[in-house]
Amino acid sequence: MSELNSLVMKILSPGKGILAADESTGTMTKRLDDVNVKSSQENRLKFRHTLFTSEKMRTGIGGVILYEETIKQEFNGQSIPDILKEFGSVPGIKVDTGAKNLAGSKNEKITEGLDGLRERLKDYYKLGARFTKWRGVYNISEGCPSNLAIKSNAHALARYASLVQESGMVPIVEPEVLMEGNHSEKTCFESTSKVLDECFRELILNKVDLSGIILKPNMILPGNMSKIELTSEEIAKLTIKCLKNSVPEQVPGITFLSGGQTEKGATANLNLINKLNSTNFIMSFSYGRALQQNALKYWSNNIEDVQGTQKVFNHRVEMCSLASTGNWDMSLEQN
Repeated sequence: MSELNSLVMKILSPGKGILAADESTGTMTKRLDDVNVKSSQENRLKFRHTLFTSEKMRTGIGGVILYEETIKQEFNGQSIPDILKEFGSVPGIKVDTGAKNLAGSKNEKITEGLDGLRERLKDYYKLGARFTKWRGVYNISEGCPSNLAIKSNAHALARYASLVQESGMVPIVEPEVLMEGNHSEKTCFESTSKVLDECFRELILNKVDLSGIILKPNMILPGNMSKIELTSEEIAKLTIKCLKNSVPEQVPGITFLSGGQTEKGATANLNLINKLNSTNFIMSFSYGRALQQNALKYWSNNIEDVQGTQKVFNHRVEMCSLASTGNWDMSLEQN
């Protein structure tokens, strides 16, 4: 077992998943604006520190993806990475610089951030990061995702992953086929399959150790404007089939993004995926909004109510933790 693989297994030890707390300042400002809280550096840190020091972090969160601002912050003289380690989580860092318009395509994106990445990775390692994240985004519409978008993003993801492993960290490879649109689950399945197939072709070409990565894909879902309703069982079967077909067996762990699903919806779907999982992949979560949304709403009423906010967050972590082992049930949910 390689050091990188050992690190993956630590992050994804039984019942644990990843908290995606890597919202950029712009995204976090929008989230705080939505709940009428001023987006100051102090408030952003206060909310994140409240989550990071919650009791269920110890049992349900194996890794936390941070934003550049957060990994450099301290709370009462203690660095955020040290606080996370104290609560049993491995610190991670988002390293891409965002999705920009893809030249040669009208409405598709390419994720940037490869320039100077090797040097930045050394700095992040010194700050305490031991895994990283890079997100490629693909939309489904007429003619999309195009071969250009699929190949360009796969190449960038593979070059990123190779550099990250060179620096002694685990790369999360996140090719996200977006939920926005009126497409069917069949179209999502076909597009996701093409995206994953090309990603792994490039990863292998770039000599990435597949046993030392975490894949962060979307679930197979119909578009959010399609009016198609699927059961969690149907979503789980399609998602498992897609991953079985396209993901090499050497990959140890898959952590799903929530991708705009509701908190309970993302939990129910993950639970069924684990109940029906016929693969050797660890299937867990790497949720942002689906872990934080209710806690943020509660916190916005009184940002000094740390205990109350943690209680809301602890419940959500526990639900996702149970779903990651197929032991969640709707009767356990708070109303």
